[in-house]
Amino acid sequence: MARPKPSTFDKVKTVAENRRARFDYFIEDTFEAGIALTGTEVKSLRFGEGSITEAYAEIRDGEAWLVNANVPEFTHGNRHNHEPKRPRKLLLHNREIERLLGAVERKGMTLVPLSVYFNSKGRAKVELALAKGKQTHDKRATIKERDWKRDKARVMREHG
Repeated sequence: MARPKPSTFDKVKTVAENRRARFDYFIEDTFEAGIALTGTEVKSLRFGEGSITEAYAEIRDGEAWLVNANVPEFTHGNRHNHEPKRPRKLLLHNREIERLLGAVERKGMTLVPLSVYFNSKGRAKVELALAKGKQTHDKRATIKERDWKRDKARVMREHG
């Protein structure tokens, strides 16, 4: 029997974050996936370089791939340096891949990376979300709610 996963992931050092994803999508479920990297990619990420703002995940031939994530070339790398925007394989269990594939095909959902980080064991991980796109009126409601929370906090601070 599989042991239950923690509700929050063990993030020691966050390298890249996709803050726009929480605004553009309704986040249904999150997964922690390992990522297959080369040596220079790991070094570049350890220096805090990398971006996942335009990245997305897809499932091809029963494997999950992170597409369009930018990990810049390592500055001290030699001729064996990596390609910055190459597709990178995500390491997930087969059951998780099947679940994600079913949700993407049947419910019209999207796989969005929320963050890239190193866990306490020093392994690079990707927080992957199963998300549904927001429409314009949903985004306006989100902005309105965020502004109201900010105003409410300001009033509470002023009046004790």
